[in-house]
Amino acid sequence: MPILTRNRNNRKRLDPYLLLLFFFVACLVLWLGAILCSLPMGVPGLGKEVASLQQRSGVQSPVTAVLLNFRGYDTFLEVLVLLLAVIGVWSMTLAPFPSGEVEKSPVQLGVVRLLTPLMVLVGAYLVWQGSHLAGGAFQGGAVLGGAGVLLLVAELPWLRSVPSLPLRIALLAGPLVFFSVALYCLLRQGKFLAYPQDTAGAFLLIIETACALSIGVTLASLFAGGRPDDDLPETGTPSDPQGGRTE
Repeated sequence: MPILTRNRNNRKRLDPYLLLLFFFVACLVLWLGAILCSLPMGVPGLGKEVASLQQRSGVQSPVTAVLLNFRGYDTFLEVLVLLLAVIGVWSMTLAPFPSGEVEKSPVQLGVVRLLTPLMVLVGAYLVWQGSHLAGGAFQGGAVLGGAGVLLLVAELPWLRSVPSLPLRIALLAGPLVFFSVALYCLLRQGKFLAYPQDTAGAFLLIIETACALSIGVTLASLFAGGRPDDDLPETGTPSDPQGGRTE
């Protein structure tokens, strides 16, 4: 009986701020559900409009045309959201790599050596295929991110010495190239993300290649759970195995 009383007294109460946040999230979900239920059924989509403008998009795939041409603003903001997610993770802690040597199975190492180059090749192929078939930057970037996750799961020792500068360049490649092309279109066409018709296909391929690289590195960085060990100047305090710094 005393044990039950002690457990009852030690029960933690929910934070009122978390309850308030949960209430707002629940209201938002209910509101979006009500909007979804109120939408009329059987409304024709925009397939005919997309097909009529397909020749001007620079690509043969209607999905790529919509994502990177007709609705390029949305895709640009999605790439920025992924970058902000990495910035948030890197601002909190270091990547929790093991401090000592980890014994690895030869089978695991063999799988990593075989699958990693294949996944990189498949990711590049998906990016190139996105102009005329199913594929694109997000699909190719997801495969590249899977290759990075495979390397992280294997806990290869050289991953701890990867400098942060190449990772930062790869993370910024997609947003910077996207914005640079958009700025060029603004100066030449007078409209943001209004690609010239004769070079639209080349611009979209450049954007997809840069975004695929950024997406792949972003997903792998989020899985790593923190910034590289050399991301901050040395402060004289060693890194603990959990990714923080000991005082």
